[in-house]
Amino acid sequence: MEKAEVNNHPAVAPDLLKRVQQSVQSVIRGKDDVIQLSLVTLFARGHLLIEDVPGVGKTTLAHSLARSFNCTFQRLQFTSDLLPSDVVGISVFSQSTQRFEFRPGPIFANIVLADEINRTTPKTQSALLEAMNEYQVTVDNRTYTLPRPFMVVATQNPIEHHGTYPLPESQMDRFLMRVRVGYPSVESEKEILRNFADAEPLARIEPVMTAEEVLEVQQAVRRIAVDEELMNYTLAIVEKTRQHEYLSLGVSPRGSMSLFRAAQAMAVMEGRTYCLPDDFKRLVIPVFSHRCIVSSRYLSTLKKSDQSDAILREIVDSTPVPL
Repeated sequence: MEKAEVNNHPAVAPDLLKRVQQSVQSVIRGKDDVIQLSLVTLFARGHLLIEDVPGVGKTTLAHSLARSFNCTFQRLQFTSDLLPSDVVGISVFSQSTQRFEFRPGPIFANIVLADEINRTTPKTQSALLEAMNEYQVTVDNRTYTLPRPFMVVATQNPIEHHGTYPLPESQMDRFLMRVRVGYPSVESEKEILRNFADAEPLARIEPVMTAEEVLEVQQAVRRIAVDEELMNYTLAIVEKTRQHEYLSLGVSPRGSMSLFRAAQAMAVMEGRTYCLPDDFKRLVIPVFSHRCIVSSRYLSTLKKSDQSDAILREIVDSTPVPL
């Protein structure tokens, strides 16, 4: 593969991106890959789904991301009685003006934490669809633009199913990535205990980037050069997911666009103005795994926690990498 022509644009200050990453790492110990993927999601103008068992730091990761940026943050605790108006807002009649006035909901923030998103009803889950895809909400036939940057960070527990409502495929497809935090190593957990005994770790985080600087990085991501052979490589992987005998649902065009943009953001994170094949290979599973559905005929032959991941690994390994 010939090296793509490098765009002539001001490079993003690498020390600034490094400071952001270090800010989150000061709280989330031993999970550098997860933190990098979370920042890639933000800079690619995507939304993040954090899926894991309770107590491993899903909510703390979302709080750490928000505190590292000088922007607005709202947390929504999703429950079965939460209404769509509790998310997007509501029109209230004003006695003084004799007309309805819109009162924005918590969705009008730069970073929105949707905690335990699968514990609310599908009706309330659907209130996020327009916001996540079009960066706007419509209430009483009026459309309101959301602030920029805008990112939804959702958490869910894949183990417990009592009282939960699984996210539909249309909702899952709007998350650019799904990541799993996992248990920390012994040394990392010792650091967590030491920091927790000293003080509340989140209280020590100071904002590193402004909202305007985030927007500048997002614009820089769009100018990253991607060789046509890498596009063909991406589409070859996507096509195999649609034809694989173990998958009843492959990756959508939105999924291929998500991988493209995430690879560009990964290049920015690593100080490059062009993408490499490794950018795409590293991102296939976090970007594609939640978009694929394993056929019911093969569920019993695969571990539940590794169903789509194992298939995607096999697809990536069997797809020739551009040279």
